Amino acid sequence: MTDQPAPPSPVVAIATSLVEKPRSALRAFLRSGASGGLVLMAAALAAMIIANSGLGEAYFGILAAHVGPLSVLHWIDDALMSLFFLLVGLEIKRELVDGHLASWSDRILPTLAALSGMAVPAAVYLAIAGTTPGLARGWAIPSATDIAFAIGVMALLGKRVPASLKLFLTTVAIVDDMGAVAVIALAYTNDISGIALLAASLIAGVMFVLNRLGVVRLLPYLCLALLLWIAVWMSGIHATIAGVLTASLIPIRRSPGAPDAAGSPLHRLEHGLQPWVAYAIVPLFGFANAGVPLAGFGLSTLLAPLPLGIAAGLVIGKQIGVLGAVYGAARLGWAGKPQGASWLQIYGTALLCGIGFTMSLFIGGLAFSDATLEHAVKLGVLAGSVVSALAGSMVLYLGGMRRGS
Repeated sequence: MTDQPAPPSPVVAIATSLVEKPRSALRAFLRSGASGGLVLMAAALAAMIIANSGLGEAYFGILAAHVGPLSVLHWIDDALMSLFFLLVGLEIKRELVDGHLASWSDRILPTLAALSGMAVPAAVYLAIAGTTPGLARGWAIPSATDIAFAIGVMALLGKRVPASLKLFLTTVAIVDDMGAVAVIALAYTNDISGIALLAASLIAGVMFVLNRLGVVRLLPYLCLALLLWIAVWMSGIHATIAGVLTASLIPIRRSPGAPDAAGSPLHRLEHGLQPWVAYAIVPLFGFANAGVPLAGFGLSTLLAPLPLGIAAGLVIGKQIGVLGAVYGAARLGWAGKPQGASWLQIYGTALLCGIGFTMSLFIGGLAFSDATLEHAVKLGVLAGSVVSALAGSMVLYLGGMRRGS
């Protein structure tokens, strides 16, 4: 009997994926984003079920257990999510340098929509919860859009959604992520260690020099990225910022007409990370953070200032901000609306932008450390995201029917 070869280890799989010729970055992102969003939904649902079952005590106990210097939850949120932010940074750099945000004309509409879609939800949140002592700190929670979740919902609608709207949603979410990273770095950083920050700056400087010298091997950058993560974590700035900073220093090879050439280090790393982030890291984060005990839950709980402010920011603020920006840009002649899409379909997409989930939960964990407030944040994020997903799906479905899709 012939022995069957052993399946490759995860390390070998990642290494192999980094040297294989990558596919189209945008097509791969939309595919992994769509299916990854469905996996994320399943993970969030599983967390809710387990948290409210007989396994709830074990679920929260495992997350609180310490492994070395961090709890299991913080290893997920601070370490594994750094890889998510690394992928976000790679996508941002690719789109700005060699993609759909490479020219100013392409940047106008998604930038306006993203900025307005962050500012209006923050204003709605502050109007509802900002006057309650201690809650103004959560202003950024409803400003985020979860691209994996939103694209996953769009995928369920199939051809009823024009390709231009999928691209619009993707680019808006990428610009939105830039804003979220800036908010995390500036608004949720407390005490700073000067020595650790200096060490992080020196490590980043070495990576910059390697880039300028034309070093294209990924291994030196990845080794330095690990040291950078440690330095940033010790500095007091949230460690996930190290992922975005690393991405900005990974070399990219511009290749018009063939933007996914195998010789581009950034594309190799992006394609190697995509499946692991989409199918493992983000669903694990969702599973670890979406579990909310609902014992004693009632309408009054959801109508408390914190969850209500978050939910209203996501549902009301996002649709007003995104749709208003697109309509205003079109009326003023600054940019045209997405090609082939009706205003009803654009409105449905604006509603989907209210799916905050991953980034909203992440920012919520930075804004509040009290367990009661953390649970209130999760309720607000889940309620706002679910309503936005259902309402956006219904509007897009109706919009597709009217256009005969």
